[in-house]
Amino acid sequence: MSALPDQPLPADREQKLDDIRREAERKGLVSDKGIRPADAPIPRASEETGYYGIPMLKEPQWKWEIPIYFFVGGAAGSAAYIGAMADWIGDDYKLARDARWLALGGVGLSSALLIADLGRPARFLNMLRVFKLQSPMSVGAWTLAAFGSMATASAFAKAVQARWNNLPVRIVANLAQAGSAALGLPFHNYTGVLVGATVIPAWNKNIDTLPIHFGMSGVQAACSILELAGHSDSRALNLLAMMSTAWETYEGINLETRLERELRPLKRGTSGWITRAGGVLSGPLPLTLRLLAAFSSGHRSRRIRKWAAISGIAGSLLTRYGWVQAGHASARDWRLPLEIPDQTAAKELTANEELPPQTATSSTTEKLA
Repeated sequence: MSALPDQPLPADREQKLDDIRREAERKGLVSDKGIRPADAPIPRASEETGYYGIPMLKEPQWKWEIPIYFFVGGAAGSAAYIGAMADWIGDDYKLARDARWLALGGVGLSSALLIADLGRPARFLNMLRVFKLQSPMSVGAWTLAAFGSMATASAFAKAVQARWNNLPVRIVANLAQAGSAALGLPFHNYTGVLVGATVIPAWNKNIDTLPIHFGMSGVQAACSILELAGHSDSRALNLLAMMSTAWETYEGINLETRLERELRPLKRGTSGWITRAGGVLSGPLPLTLRLLAAFSSGHRSRRIRKWAAISGIAGSLLTRYGWVQAGHASARDWRLPLEIPDQTAAKELTANEELPPQTATSSTTEKLA
C-alpha cells in the first residue's frame, strides 16, 4: 500500500475528522461519511462504478460441451416419447424403432458430453451419491441415469421382441418403453429448470418459461432428425414439429416485446445475435416452411420439410448457445444484482419529460428496447 501524502489536510477536513472521532467515542458508530485522502489507494465506490466495477456474480464455468448437451438431451428425451406414441397410437413400427434408437444414442452422447465437462467419470458418479429434490442438478443427474437405463432397456428389448415375441419379452419391452417415455418428458426440459434456478439475472428472469421453451425446442429437434432419417412422409411428425415451431415463434415475440433490463443480453451483443438467429431458425422460418409443406404434395412437400428440419435443428442448437452466452454477459453486469438504476436510461427519461407526450413515449420505448 502506498504511503499517504505528507501534506497536512485543510482545516475544515481536520475539523471533520475530529467530529467523526468524537461521534465514534460517544455513540460507538459513525453515521457520517469519512474522508478519502488524495491519492489514497482505496478506489471510490459509486452508482456509476458499483462495487469498484467488479462483477458480483461468477460467470458459468461450462465449456462448449454443455450447450450441445442441452441440445442432445432435449432431442433424446423427446424422441423417447415420440417412439412410444408411434408404437402405442400410431402403429408405426419403423418410426417407433428409429425414435428408440435416437433416444438411446442421444442419452449415450449426453452422458459423454456431461462427463467431458466434469473432467472425469468419478465426478458424475459422485453426483449420484445423494438425491436432493430441491437441487435441479441432483434431480437432473438422477433423471439422466434413470432415463439412460430405461432407454437402453427399451431399445434392446424391442429388438429382441422382433425376433422372439413371447410374453416375458413383451412385458419387459413394454415396461421399459413406458419408463423411457415417462422419464423422457422431464429429461427433455429439465435443463431449462437447471438454468432458470440460478441467480444469473437473464436466466432467473425467465424461470417460468425456460423449461417449456427448452422442451419445445427439443421436440422440434427430435422431429427434424427423424424426418431427415427418412420419415418425411409422417404427418404426425410434421404436425408435432409445427406445434413446437408455433410455440418457439410465440416465445421469440414474448422476449422481443419485454423491456426488462435483465433481458438485454438476449437482444444485444454476440449473445443477442446468436439468440435471435436461433429464434428465427427455430420459430417463424420452419413454421412457414411446414405450412407450405402441408399444402403441397409429393416431392415438393418432402423437399420443403427437409429444409424446415435443417432450419429447426440449427435453430435449436443456436438457441442453447445463445442462452449460455447470455448468461455470461448477464453475470458480468454488476448493476443488475446490486439493483443500481441505469443512469443513462434515467437521464434519457428526464430529458424526454420536456418533450411532447407522444414523442417522449416513442423515444423512451426505443431506447429501453
